[in-house]
This record gives sequence, structure tokens and C-alpha cells, in this order.
Amino acid sequence: MDTKELLKKVRKIEIKTRRLSNNIFGGEYHSTFKGRGMTFSEVRQYQYGDDVRSIDWNVTARYQEPYVKVFEEERELTLMLLVDVSGSANFGTQEQLKRDTLTEIAATLAFSALQNNDKVGLLLFSDEVELFIAPKKGKSHALRIIRELLEQQPKSPKTDISTALEYMSRILKKRAIVFVLSDFLDSDYAQAVQIASRKHDLTGVRLFDPMESKLPAAGLLYMRDAETGNYKWVNSSSKGVRSAYALAHRKTADYFSTQFTRHGAGALSCATNESYVKKLLTYFKNRG
Repeated sequence: MDTKELLKKVRKIEIKTRRLSNNIFGGEYHSTFKGRGMTFSEVRQYQYGDDVRSIDWNVTARYQEPYVKVFEEERELTLMLLVDVSGSANFGTQEQLKRDTLTEIAATLAFSALQNNDKVGLLLFSDEVELFIAPKKGKSHALRIIRELLEQQPKSPKTDISTALEYMSRILKKRAIVFVLSDFLDSDYAQAVQIASRKHDLTGVRLFDPMESKLPAAGLLYMRDAETGNYKWVNSSSKGVRSAYALAHRKTADYFSTQFTRHGAGALSCATNESYVKKLLTYFKNRG
């Protein structure tokens, strides 16, 4: 992808996702992810309806009229985006690839966080950590995140959720809001989820293509595994083959939801032909 095309794509995603974050997600994000508490801001004259428990008696005695303490939410949160860039993310039978939708979701969350003056960081992973960008604030930082999401060429096509979570748990010393965006075509990541959810506010967003849940009866197909590169002839006309295919998808989905919810983390699944906007809004409102 040349520079001109890349900048055009970045701008297109920025316009779409900033509109979503400004008009839809900003308030929901703020109400869902609270700050660490309240911090003293100032004192002002008492007004009718103020809580008498907030009266500052020292200032009141000095000025011979009631003053109250004003507190503000101590916001300063960090959003960490863990995004899957393995080979299976480059699959799609709908309007765009899974990777494109994952990029949009990540960008929307990033702009929602920045709108609330929170820091945002990025970790791109396959079966290894492909890229880590430390959390920072600012529009230019958000645009860099989008560029990396669009441009990153992973060294490995495979997936390892545990590697990403373990790296994040080691490198982030303070509690953070963590979103793992992936198709979760992996197994044995329960322990990593358990450890990460103890320290951080963890949410898994599982994205899948409808074709991955149901194989059409289309005769003999020559199929390639995007993560191993292996090819295989598959008789999609066989009811047994289609049933086994659907069962494998359900096991992957069930493992994901079970492990995240069991350990107190958030979990939501979305097909590429569904609205991730509605899915995220429902999730935020249920948590708020």
C-alpha cells in the first residue's frame, strides 16, 4: 500500500469512527468505565439544594457564609487494545475482511477514549507480539494507531491469545481497560484470561464471518487454512462434514464466552454481517 492510498484509508476510517465515538459512544464509554474516584477541585458558595455534608466549615467560618467543597471525577484511565492480525483475520465473505472490521472497532474505541481524555495503547499480535505502542493521548497518536492497524504485515500467520495477554500483563503496571479484538480461533488461553482479568478491566470481542459458522453445500471444495497454509479437499455436500464444521465453530464460541465470563471479564460476539455499533452499545448499557 503506497503512502497516498494509506493516508486516504486512514482518513476514511477516522471520519467514520470519530463520528461514531462523538455521537454515540462517547457518553456510553464514559459512564461504563469510571475513574478511580473523586478528587477535590474547589470551593464555591452554597446553593439551594447542595448536600450539607459537602459544606467546608473552615471556609464558611472565615467568610461568615456557607461554602461547599466541589469534587471532580479522577478520570485518568488507560485503554489498551489487543488486536489479532493473524492469517485468519484476512478472511471475509461479506463487504469487508474481518481485519477491516476489527480496525474499525479498535478506532472507534480509541476515539471514544481520547474524547474522554484517556490514554490509548495498541498491541498487535499473531502467535507473537507483532507490535506494541505505549499508551498516550492525542489525535496524532490515535491516527498512528489506525495507520499501524492498516499497514502491519505480521511475521506469523498463527494465533496465540495467551502470548498477547501475558505480554500485556507484564508490561502494564497499572490497572487498564483492555479490549481483546480477535476471531479467537485458538484454545488453552483460560489461565491467561484469569490472570489478566484479576488486574485489568478485560473484555473480549469475538468477530466471525457467517461462512465460518455454517458451511454451504457447494460440492467438493479445495480449502486453505489461513493460519497453517495447508490445503485440503472438503466435501461440503456431506451432511456429516457440515455438521462437524458447525460443531467446531460452536466449540470455539463456547470456549471463548465460558472462559471470559467465568473469570469476571466481559465477552461479546459479533458476525461481520451484524452491526458492531449495536453490539457495543448494548454491551456498554448493560455494564453501565
